[in-house]
Parts: sequence; structure tokens; C-alpha cells
Amino acid sequence: MSGHSKWASIKHKKGALDAKRGKIFSKISREIIVAAKSGGGDPESNARLRLAVSKAREANMPSDNVDRAIKRGTGELEGINYEETAFEGYGPGGVAVYVQCLTDNKNRTSAEIRNIFSKKGGNLAGLGSVSWLFEKKGLMIVDAHGVTEEELMNAALDAGAEDLKNEGDAFSVITQPHDFENVKQALAVKKIPFKSAEITMLAKNLVPADEKAARQVFELVEALEENDDVQNVYTNMDVPENVLKELA
Repeated sequence: MSGHSKWASIKHKKGALDAKRGKIFSKISREIIVAAKSGGGDPESNARLRLAVSKAREANMPSDNVDRAIKRGTGELEGINYEETAFEGYGPGGVAVYVQCLTDNKNRTSAEIRNIFSKKGGNLAGLGSVSWLFEKKGLMIVDAHGVTEEELMNAALDAGAEDLKNEGDAFSVITQPHDFENVKQALAVKKIPFKSAEITMLAKNLVPADEKAARQVFELVEALEENDDVQNVYTNMDVPENVLKELA
């Protein structure tokens, strides 16, 4: 596996499953509410909100839902006050796990996350124990069938992209967070379609995991993602190729 970005591509493919569980709209709504609360309700001047609204469109979230979430964030409509919090720990095989949440009750969320880690063979650790293993990056997944590597490289690197990885059936374009919008717009101008585009956390270094540990970590990640308060789960696991193929 050339980078943690490959797992991000597979997670995007699995997004339809989340939609069927009825959770994806709720999670996106929370992100929109918090983004609007912190930076205002205009996506043009609020990069975080702009990205959240873009995710809503990708998920085919009704525009009325988006508008209501924005108004709840700006205070135009009454809504729940969500807070950002994070949990850090280790999964099977010593794999680092970093969990980002939006919650209206930190004590409840903490108890639920601790219980999930315990049931799935992991353990929570203190703040700062694994967060340093990850870096905030912009990540775009581009279908390899729609563009040549040279064409994509020229467009992305000229716009400020940091790296380009060939993952076989897709390319991963990696940027610094502040360059993300410029690169995204540059690809749009060149009419280069991407499967997903997000600000994410990428592992600085990957930890090899055998097949058994990898499957156990995936079970932990999926259990965490089932929790309504969990927005994102990141690991530094180097996934065995045969397991990746099964997931793809």
C-alpha cells in the first residue's frame, strides 16, 4: 500500500452503506451546524462550511436539510449545541486510532467510545498519545480512468499540490490544508472529476498489520463509525493487500 490515502478511497466506496444506515445525513448536518456556528452561514466566506455543504451534495442530501442545518448553526433556528471532541487510543496490533466527534454530551460520548474500544480489543489512551502520528491534509481521490497521470500531475502540482500517489485504479492528490481549495478549483477548471475531496488526517508513517489484526481493526473502526457522535476515524494501519482487495 503506497499510503493511507488508499484506505480513504475505499472508505468513499463504502459510503453508500452508511447512507443506507441513515447516519450520513445526521453526521453531515452536525458538521454543517458547527461550521456555520464557528464561521458564519455563508459558504463563500467559510471554507469549513463550504466543504461540509459539498459533502452534503455528494451524499444527495436534500437542500432543505442543508439550509436548516445552516440556520441552526447561525441561530436562526433553535437547535442542539454540539461540541467538538477527540479520542485517542490503540487497536489490535498496536495500531493508532484517532476519533473525531461532535457531541451534545461529552460524558455520554466518552463512555460509549470507551466501551467500543474495550469490546473490540482496543484501549483508549490520553490526549496527545497518538494525534502526533497524523497530519492534517487535503485529499482528493481521482479516478485513474478519467485522466492520465501526467495530465493530473501538471494540473495539481501547478496549483500547489504537495504529492500525487498512483493507487492503481485511482490517484490520490495530497495538499496542505491552505492549498486544498486552489487545487480543487484547478482540477475543476481542467474538468478532471474526482471521487471525493476532503480535509482529512493522514498518518505520517504506517504500521504493518497482519490479516487477523487488520480485520479486527476494521471491526473497531466500523463499530466507532456506527456511533452517532463519531464524525471521523483515522488509523495508521498499513492494510494487507489481500484485505484491501476484498474491501474494494
